[in-house]
Amino acid sequence: MDVCFYEAFEEEAATLRRHLPSRIRAGFTWKTIQEAGETAPPARLISIRTQSLVPPSWFERLDGLLARTTGYDHLVELPIPCGYLPLYCHRAVAEQAMLLWMALLRKLPQQIAQFPRFHRDGLTGAECAGKNLLVVGVGHIGAEVVKIGCGLGMNVRRVDIIPERADTPIEEGLPWADIIVCAMSLNQGNRGYFSYQRLQQARPGVLFVNIARGELSPTADLVRLLDEGRLGGVALDVYENESALATALRSGKGSFPLLGRPNVILTPHNAFNTQEAVERKSIQSVQQIEHFLKHRCFLWPAP
Repeated sequence: MDVCFYEAFEEEAATLRRHLPSRIRAGFTWKTIQEAGETAPPARLISIRTQSLVPPSWFERLDGLLARTTGYDHLVELPIPCGYLPLYCHRAVAEQAMLLWMALLRKLPQQIAQFPRFHRDGLTGAECAGKNLLVVGVGHIGAEVVKIGCGLGMNVRRVDIIPERADTPIEEGLPWADIIVCAMSLNQGNRGYFSYQRLQQARPGVLFVNIARGELSPTADLVRLLDEGRLGGVALDVYENESALATALRSGKGSFPLLGRPNVILTPHNAFNTQEAVERKSIQSVQQIEHFLKHRCFLWPAP
């Protein structure tokens, strides 16, 4: 086997098979490395998403690792050549952010819950136009969120560590915002960035959306802020300790403290998952693999 794909859901695996040349021998599983339970890597080149944990005993048997992700925070300490896919899903993820904040604004979970009784008490929502949208992290994904917000007639401000991308400091943006979207890249310096102390600075009732990395917004802090009424709603596509959480939930033994709240929307790290993005992802994955098998390096190496 030339390459083994972990965490490959059905549609993605089918698209990868369609684009892979017949000369490349590939294996596929929807499982993470830890769920698969293998004692040794099945190929010298493996491909993962964000939830697989590579056993240290595998490193000497691996030539390389391709992460089919736009982020690379989970690769920085691995002692083997690693590649990633920086360009395939920024529009898809930005549209998911819009989907989530609009669902919170219009109280969509409550609307669905009240359909069996068909009444509208407590369902009055709000429109996007004129709302203040704060985008924190203005890379490929954040820039798309900015475009979408402007197109919806929202007032948009940007926070970023790169001065050319930003127009406001976080201290001024938080009390101004009606909606905060976290689109930051994760690094060792910003873990827990949206802490209880920081989000206390936001105006009461603000909506918080995270489509970046769960470690940026500690779950316990979000629970406390919701309980105190400081946050009006939370929507997450990413989670702290996501690998362990996903494994536990798939086994039917897991729980999550935000699950079941009427002003919380949770999606299973699925923001990237559109037909168009899966197609781009598969094409770029094959480009990476072909280049690595030929040259022993990636077209897009992890920084």
